[in-house]
Amino acid sequence: MTHQPDSAPDATRPVDAIAERYVADYAAADPVDATYLGIPGYDHTLTDLSSEGYDARDELTRSAHASMQQAEPSDAREQAAKSSFLERLAVEIDQADARAPQTRISVVVSELHSIRGSFDLLPKATPDDWSNITARLGAIPSALTDYRRTLLHGADEGYISAKRQIAEVAAQVRAWTGQVGEGGDFFANLAREADVPDSLAADLASGAEQARAAYSEFGDFLDDELLPRGRDKEAVGREQYQRDSRYFLGAEIDLDETYAWGWEELRRIETAMAETARAIVPDATSGQGLGAAETTAADAEAVAAAVAALDADPARRIHGAASFQAWMQDLADRTVAELADTHFDIPQPVHRIECCLAPTHDGGIYYTGPSEDFARPGRMWWSVPDGIDDFSPWREVTTVYHEGVPGHHLQVAQTAYRKEILNRWQRTMCWVSGHGEGWALYAERLMEELGYLDDPADRLGMLDAQGLRAARVVVDIGMHLELEIPTDNPFGFHPGETWIPELGLEFMRQHCRMEDAFIRFEVNRYLGWPAQAPSYKVGERIWLQAREDMKQRLGADFDLKTFHRAALDLGSLGLDPLREALARL
Repeated sequence: MTHQPDSAPDATRPVDAIAERYVADYAAADPVDATYLGIPGYDHTLTDLSSEGYDARDELTRSAHASMQQAEPSDAREQAAKSSFLERLAVEIDQADARAPQTRISVVVSELHSIRGSFDLLPKATPDDWSNITARLGAIPSALTDYRRTLLHGADEGYISAKRQIAEVAAQVRAWTGQVGEGGDFFANLAREADVPDSLAADLASGAEQARAAYSEFGDFLDDELLPRGRDKEAVGREQYQRDSRYFLGAEIDLDETYAWGWEELRRIETAMAETARAIVPDATSGQGLGAAETTAADAEAVAAAVAALDADPARRIHGAASFQAWMQDLADRTVAELADTHFDIPQPVHRIECCLAPTHDGGIYYTGPSEDFARPGRMWWSVPDGIDDFSPWREVTTVYHEGVPGHHLQVAQTAYRKEILNRWQRTMCWVSGHGEGWALYAERLMEELGYLDDPADRLGMLDAQGLRAARVVVDIGMHLELEIPTDNPFGFHPGETWIPELGLEFMRQHCRMEDAFIRFEVNRYLGWPAQAPSYKVGERIWLQAREDMKQRLGADFDLKTFHRAALDLGSLGLDPLREALARL
């Protein structure tokens, strides 16, 4: 069975009609976003990055929000859709009021990242596909000229990113354009993929060179013009952080309580890691009977011993990125086959997932959803850093569950498929980080519950990933709110001092078993994208609370598979609307 895009909106369902019209209008106004959403028809052009272009898209959002406020839902399903739509567009408007879309430059979010990443998703099967790519490449110089003016206009009004973020993005641009690193020129590499007639190949090569030159010049602009104007202070303060937290969670949280919980959660996870480590290396140092500080040190030694033993085991290593890609694909496919029709109802088109090596080397792992017709499947991407040739699958079993099934792929692709109960905006355009990332983190723990992490090494990998997400809560909130480090914190870490970026980096190094390049990127990410990183663990917390609430309410009638189906059938939505909707089931 193949999913088909909607035809004209059904005027008898007013909420759906407004949502459908908004998707169509916004896709036309933002061709790059349309590519990410899998909406065809705009692959040959680029988004207007002038100030006027941002204003026009903002007006679309405000108009749709006002129309939806007046709409009368035809049933309970439309009521849930209306609630989700209003919540999401309200926080989008808040972001627009803060000039975030057009002025934020960070190591993971900017128009430079969006444009470059769109080429990973464009169809490349036919000469017509490559003609679209050629046209989009050729549009890059003009688009980046507009973007440059927009950033300078924002800076004139006081809206500008921190210097560290601007400098780091300039360095990324140098890597993408082949000036540094091992990846070479992304745009020239893209053009070399094409098997097309000579005339088109020449145009494609020319477009790639124009794009490379435009990106390279933009990198110089970041270094020479924008960087000197950047903010010295990286902490954004409580007001902005609270606004960004609402955007990423779709929920209001107590930041101080969440910060305190982050410390407790990290300690809980690291205690579990030490117990698991001693199952791998039985003679590892025990903390039994010791004081708090000595126990913490003994636990850390036990985990370090287990990690060293696993990394030294040739049977637990994979050499070469291509071999690691094949391992990920095999595990993802097996997991889908085993979970389908047992723990989850997985539609047939969702059975297909592709594990890909990204054409960049920034170090990220991410998921992109399918196109509306599923011709482009959901994909798990691994951006392998320069110099990394050996991989530890015991660390990444949980990553495959997070990005694949039952994580992002199940959630996102199933939502895209459920045309009969979700409107087009819900299926393609609505994404709430706390809901999506929270579900994916919940999915990792669920796989432990289902017995898929019985190997202590795989469980250690899952706990290590959970610990990273808990440490993010502490560091992200702590740095941006410039909080005091608790004098009685369980790790004896700089008690009573105020968080600064250097302490954030030191803390992450102590609690993450990752290459230092990864850790530096992580901390830079937190500094440049406030409140996004905590949305994983906070989102998981709310998912677990919602499940427990339903379990308490239904008692013996509670069924885990039914809970998952009901929750996923709501599509992506803010976590406050999620809890409200689940309470009505």
